[in-house]
Amino acid sequence: MARQYREDMKEPKPKSVKLAALQPASKPRMSKATAKPRKPKSAYSTEEVEEIFRRFSVQRPEPKGELNYVNPFTLVVAVALSAQATDVGVNKATKALFAIADTPEKMLALGEDAVREHIRTIGLYRNKAKNVIALSRMLVEDFDGEVPRDRDELVKLPGVGRKTANVVLSMAFGQATIAVDTHIFRIANRIGLAPGKTPDQVEDHLVRVIPNHYLYHAHHWLILHGRYTCKARRPECEHCIIADLCKAAEKTNTIPAPLVALPPQVF
Repeated sequence: MARQYREDMKEPKPKSVKLAALQPASKPRMSKATAKPRKPKSAYSTEEVEEIFRRFSVQRPEPKGELNYVNPFTLVVAVALSAQATDVGVNKATKALFAIADTPEKMLALGEDAVREHIRTIGLYRNKAKNVIALSRMLVEDFDGEVPRDRDELVKLPGVGRKTANVVLSMAFGQATIAVDTHIFRIANRIGLAPGKTPDQVEDHLVRVIPNHYLYHAHHWLILHGRYTCKARRPECEHCIIADLCKAAEKTNTIPAPLVALPPQVF
């Protein structure tokens, strides 16, 4: 009896537990469809980006857009017309147009046929003439003839996309925006400053990497650099003020051009 009691008092042996059960549960792997794509990184350090835009600021202290306009309305029209056209060509076409129709009310009174005749030297002029009349009508009917200062409102206008809206916000209303055109898209990817597969991605990336104190003029600095130096067919690296910093694979020169202020722009 005593022996039986001692046997009963012994601690029971623990049941065997599989080692896997003791390991913390692993997180389920995300499928390629649900995984968030990694944002591409700039090829430049914060200090290098600061130096790039410092040099741009010395070369062009007050950069300006090259489209002619007389008020926010004519700027909206000019930028909308500049799609797949040169600024020089748009300026030639709008000189006489803006002399007689510099408000949405006057543009509506002029009519689509007359607008079309004024801009017939510009690519896609028929569709652009329709958009000019349509956006003029919307400004009169929905905005009391005033160009809105809000991007979401601007992109409601016919023929006005995000790029056009950003240009208007910057040039007409002094807001720090980045309007990604073909020049900026090319440069951001070519030199690795702000890689992106779409203009929106490049815009978001540029806003994140450009120092705030340079952001207002950055749009024009990059456009002018792409238009006159970092050209599409053959970059003129020998004239580039950031040649030593540039990390483009196709660059042909590592010695920066002299850093001097250029003469004021004349249109």
